[in-house]
Amino acid sequence: MLKKMALLLIAMLTAGLTIPTVISSASAGTREVLAVAHRGASGYAPENTIAAFDKAVEMKADFIELDVQLSKDGELAIIHDTTVDRTTDGTGAVKDLTFEQLRSLDAGTWFSPAYAGERIPTLGEVLDRYRGKIGILIEIKAPWLYPGIERKVADELVKRQMDVPNNGKIMIQSFDHGSVQRFHAILPDIPVGVLTYLPEQLTEAKLREYAAYADYVNPSLNLVTEQLVDQVHSLGMEIHAWTVRNAALVEPLIESGVDGIITDYPDYVPRNAKSGK
Repeated sequence: MLKKMALLLIAMLTAGLTIPTVISSASAGTREVLAVAHRGASGYAPENTIAAFDKAVEMKADFIELDVQLSKDGELAIIHDTTVDRTTDGTGAVKDLTFEQLRSLDAGTWFSPAYAGERIPTLGEVLDRYRGKIGILIEIKAPWLYPGIERKVADELVKRQMDVPNNGKIMIQSFDHGSVQRFHAILPDIPVGVLTYLPEQLTEAKLREYAAYADYVNPSLNLVTEQLVDQVHSLGMEIHAWTVRNAALVEPLIESGVDGIITDYPDYVPRNAKSGK
C-alpha cells in the first residue's frame, strides 16, 4: 500500500497536480498495526498446525504466518525446521520424507498431550481453510534445498485464483532474498517481504535495493528503531517486526511506528492498535 501511494505521489507531482492534504489514515500520521500470528497462535497451540491457525482466527489476529517446505515427493508441507525432530515424534529431514510419511507423524504431543494427533498440513489445505477468514503470510523456508519451490507456491495460489490483488491478504516472505525476487518475477501482484536479522542488511543502500521489488522489510525486533521505520516508510515499504514473546515489547514497537507485529501471542497486540508514525 505504501509503495503504491509513493508511486501515486510521484506521478501526481510529475503531472503538476495538487496533492491532497489527506490521502489516507497512514498519511495523516497514524496507521493500523497488524497482529500476525507467528506459525499460528504458537504460544497457545503447536506451531504450524491447524490447531494453532484456528486459535489465531479465534483470537482475531489479522494474519497467520506459516513456513513452507517441500516433501520428498514434491508436496508443499507446513513446517518450520528442515528436520521433523523438534516438532514431531519422528526423525529425519523434511526433504527426505514423502508427504505420506510426514502426515503420519504426531505434530502436537511435543507441545502438549492435549494436542496429540495434530498433523502436518499442506499449503493447499491451509489456503482452502482460511481464505477469506484471515490474512496468510507465507514464508518460503530454506529455498536452496528446494529448487523451484517458488513456482510451486505460485501455482497453489493461481489454482485458487489467489494470485490477484486481494486487499493484501496474501504475502510472501523469506530470509533468502533471491527467492523473494524469484517469486516476485512469477507473481508480481502478490506483496513480498524480505526477512533479516542482520544489521548490515538494513543499510540505506540495501533498503533502496529492496524497494525495487519488495513491499515489506521484516526485521528482528531488536533491530527496529524509529529511524529504520522512517527509512522503510520513505521508500514506500512497510515493516513488520518479529518475534514478540513478551507483552512488554508490544507498546514500544507500536510507538516506533511499525506496521505489523509478528508474535506467538496475537492477543498481546491490542485490537485496532494504531501507531503514531
